[in-house]
Amino acid sequence: MMVGAMITSLTFAQKMQEEAVPSQVKNAFHKQFPNIMKVKWEKEEENFEASYHMNKIDHSAVFDAQGHLLETEVEIETNQLPNEVLDYMKTNYKDQLIKEAAKITDGKNIITFEVEIKGMDLLFESNGKFIKEIKN
Repeated sequence: MMVGAMITSLTFAQKMQEEAVPSQVKNAFHKQFPNIMKVKWEKEEENFEASYHMNKIDHSAVFDAQGHLLETEVEIETNQLPNEVLDYMKTNYKDQLIKEAAKITDGKNIITFEVEIKGMDLLFESNGKFIKEIKN
């Protein structure tokens, strides 16, 4: 399950058929990711998320209705998180198992990290500083 850092990415998503995705969104996706053929689409409020696998790793890209890329997300191994994130987890969530980790890059190339644990997602700045927790 891929979950994004943007507020729009943290709302409930609705699966949709590719035919229902606006052509400008599909065109923008295929221009940005020309080698990706198998895509699952979801609608998140007013935005569209394309989920796909590349090199056996989960990825997603979120576009607005006009086809502007808002963010990309790639699943990472826990050991790829910044040490500051791992230290924060050991101190504040020591009894929690990390289910999934992701690196998120927004449209302005700002990187954040997301850690999924039971019942919530934790967001961190690129330097590992804690941002917030979001209940699932």
